[in-house]
Amino acid sequence: MNADMQASDLAPDSQYVELAVEVFAMLADATRVRLILALREGELSVNALAGIAGKSGPAVSQHLAKMRLARMVSTRQEGTRVFYRLEDGHAWQLVADAIHQAEHALGNAPGHGMVPHGMAPHARPEAGK
Repeated sequence: MNADMQASDLAPDSQYVELAVEVFAMLADATRVRLILALREGELSVNALAGIAGKSGPAVSQHLAKMRLARMVSTRQEGTRVFYRLEDGHAWQLVADAIHQAEHALGNAPGHGMVPHGMAPHARPEAGK
């Protein structure tokens, strides 16, 4: 995706909505989120990722295989070892934004001035409207 997407790409009827939902579904797993956070600094082996995620190597390999099919991670082989890295920064940015949203939802983060165009800060729909 392009950082300066056209407004039509961000419209409710965008052709990308269903694909975006698939991306969110791929990230709707704590192990995968931990893997993305671990890979933000660079490539790691399956064994290193398993240790960080607190999961078995085979379980982590299955998650990584799905993430690879979704083009979130890519691989490099060195002998018998496989190293994984993030394909680009988009998945990491989604995870970082979700974590920041969680911090805000729990009241553990200060407010900030970024508000989408046309939306009042901390606007909430009124009941019954």
